[in-house]
Amino acid sequence: MSHNDTIVAAATPGGRGGIGIVRLSGPKAPELAAVMLGEVPRPRHATFARFLDAQGEAIDAGVALFFLAPHSYTGEHVLELHGHGGPWVMEALIARALELGARRALPGEFTQRAFLNDKLDLAQAEAVADLIDAGSAQAARAAMRSLQGEFSAMVGGLTEAVIELRTYVEAAIDFPEEEIDFLADREVAERFRKVREHFEAVMDSARQGKLLREGMTLVISGRPNAGKSSLMNRLAGYEAAIVTPVPGTTRDVVRERIHIDGMPLHVMDTAGLRDGGDAVEEEGIRRAQAEMRRADRVLFVVDASEDPGARSYLEERARLPADVPVTLVFNKCDLAVGLPVADTLTGPPRITVSALQGTGVDELRRHLKQVMGYHNPESGTVSARARHLEALTLAREHTEAAYAQLTESRAGELVAEDLRAAQQQLSQITGEFTSDDLLGRIFAGFCIGK
Repeated sequence: MSHNDTIVAAATPGGRGGIGIVRLSGPKAPELAAVMLGEVPRPRHATFARFLDAQGEAIDAGVALFFLAPHSYTGEHVLELHGHGGPWVMEALIARALELGARRALPGEFTQRAFLNDKLDLAQAEAVADLIDAGSAQAARAAMRSLQGEFSAMVGGLTEAVIELRTYVEAAIDFPEEEIDFLADREVAERFRKVREHFEAVMDSARQGKLLREGMTLVISGRPNAGKSSLMNRLAGYEAAIVTPVPGTTRDVVRERIHIDGMPLHVMDTAGLRDGGDAVEEEGIRRAQAEMRRADRVLFVVDASEDPGARSYLEERARLPADVPVTLVFNKCDLAVGLPVADTLTGPPRITVSALQGTGVDELRRHLKQVMGYHNPESGTVSARARHLEALTLAREHTEAAYAQLTESRAGELVAEDLRAAQQQLSQITGEFTSDDLLGRIFAGFCIGK
């Protein structure tokens, strides 16, 4: 696929709708406009027009918008046809553009061209998809801040600090007779300290942004009738799972997406863990164990009225994933008044609740935010992804390695090389340094037409 092609796609979701938009971008957009509309519309002005087929008959009529390069979303000539949102109408307009030499756009190709034409950097391009996919007002605001360039500015400032440090070190290399004294100067150590602080500030904002975007996966586990489904319903705010006195009611995994102060929480209620169930219950337990292995945290629910010492957890502990953290939730505290529920147990964090009455649930929510390192999003929170945090982490590791080289061996060349590697990792976030494979993975996740 050539980036010089003229591409076309529906920019509105499939199905019936009052309005549908077909978008074209590329060098042939003016030529296609002249044929499909009878004239090229005045740039950046809404023009009512008939959208014509090969015989000059109207496929539809609506508003045409033409954007002359480079003053468009993609930086190329762009034509948008705003017509009626019927599936046949949309496909007929796309088919006519294909007849005239356009090709169908790949997922995210319009935004990819905006990146390639320097209309957006890579972090801003990803924020476009994050804004579309935002599941809360906080996530949408964070994505908008990234789209407006706030995250890129943070990364840019950090990159500049690393470059200045690298320049300072490389200046010492240019004067070898002074290199040791130069690198031993307190000025270098102070610059490293400031870069460390800068890393922490950017990474903290990125962590919050990643949590706003991706959230936390939480599996509710425990013995039958401990109150797992009741806790699920209490967290969800409605009856998402069936609750009965019959042990083993939940057989399959029940999934809900809720929010805690804007942070998405992917909650799964699973089959009660026990031996001796029927074939269906055994399959439910197998699925529960599979979900626990993929979770960020397991809430192991204990019936505090019958098991105040958490014997059920101690018996099941060996079968829980060793690398997934656990929080013990002592449920039915309304029936266990006076019993030593939590204080006598050592081990995982524990919370005492009554899923039936709602007691302790607010404390559980605060606990979940705390263990994920999440705080209420402030004006500085931006949208971020796992790859951004990975790049920041690697860049910080290279910076720490550079400091180790400085303090242990005074090897200026090795210090400079680690700082160069740190700079390269930071450049991958905004796309100043990137690979085609990375671009392919990023834009393949976009919707077609965006």
